[in-house]
Amino acid sequence: MRALTIIACGLLLAGCGSSDSDFIQDTNTGTTAISSDNGQRTLGVNSYLWHASLDTLSFMPLASTPDPFGGVIITDWYSSPQNPTERLKVTVYILDRHLRADGIKVAVFRQTKAADGTWADAQVNPDTATKLTDAILTRARELWLATQSPHD
Repeated sequence: MRALTIIACGLLLAGCGSSDSDFIQDTNTGTTAISSDNGQRTLGVNSYLWHASLDTLSFMPLASTPDPFGGVIITDWYSSPQNPTERLKVTVYILDRHLRADGIKVAVFRQTKAADGTWADAQVNPDTATKLTDAILTRARELWLATQSPHD
């Protein structure tokens, strides 16, 4: 019985191996797919929004490895050199495979540093998430335009 369990685990691990896959992007929709020997698997997010989000937030450290399949980008806390007593954290949710304004949601969290050195949650200006969303959408449009031929 133990040998059967070990063989089953070995087969499962063998199935998790990597293959020689290539990423293919549909320049009309921004949908990214992985091409493998078995065909294609479409990612769940728009690659223009994905790359634009990473570009826009590149000044902030990432809290975890971005997940291009789930469409979630989480930054770590960031304090600007101009205001070290305030820090922000951002989570971007890419909700669609199409390049659309409602295909992205940005959540911003803010903390301020007290005199004793502890951080406390603080209210976020509602314009902050809107401005980040606008910046991401603008960058996504730039990336999309860069892939279009002059005859499109």
